[in-house]
Amino acid sequence: MEYGNGIVGDMCIHMYDAARWLLDVGWPKSVSSAGGIYVDKASRANITDTQTVTFDHGDMQMVWTHRSWGDAPDPRYQWASILYGDKGTLKISYEHYEFFPAGKSEPTLHGQPVYELKKYPEDKTEPDLAPDAAVAVRDHMRDFVRAIQNRTKPIADIEEGYISTASAILGNTSMKLGRTLHWDSEKQNVIGDPEASQMLRRPYRAPWVHPEPQSV
Repeated sequence: MEYGNGIVGDMCIHMYDAARWLLDVGWPKSVSSAGGIYVDKASRANITDTQTVTFDHGDMQMVWTHRSWGDAPDPRYQWASILYGDKGTLKISYEHYEFFPAGKSEPTLHGQPVYELKKYPEDKTEPDLAPDAAVAVRDHMRDFVRAIQNRTKPIADIEEGYISTASAILGNTSMKLGRTLHWDSEKQNVIGDPEASQMLRRPYRAPWVHPEPQSV
């Protein structure tokens, strides 16, 4: 947890970020979480093997859950965002997506990542680049350059990344404290909970110092 924020900080942030973008929602009003090391008790790691986080956005709740043991409820969507609506269910992973109309077991819409291997054959040999992510990486880079040229915000604006990151950290903090955290997005602290707010930052190892808003 000291170095990676566990699976919530590793995977939840991606799926939650994508779902927030799709649904166009900002900060959660409150975050609650429960979990622990329930199965892999012999592990030297201190991250959870089981955890659920609920991000309450007022009129909608977004729920993350993971288990690093057992079988996934849907093997085709082990790491995914699943949106349940009144007209159907949309399942999205990095490998494919499907839309199931309400009451139907077969999808009416489906798709897979776009590959540009003929145009960019280096996608297959570039170190540390997954071929199914290459197109998105290029599009983000082009969008970032356009944002610089036009003095506009990119699609993946840093503020959105911060909201998702901080929300994931709030989830881990809620689990550690064993209570729901109510978030003030304007003041950037936990409402009525000084102990939780204090845990939002920690001393840096010398010679590094924590950046302060007035000095950045």
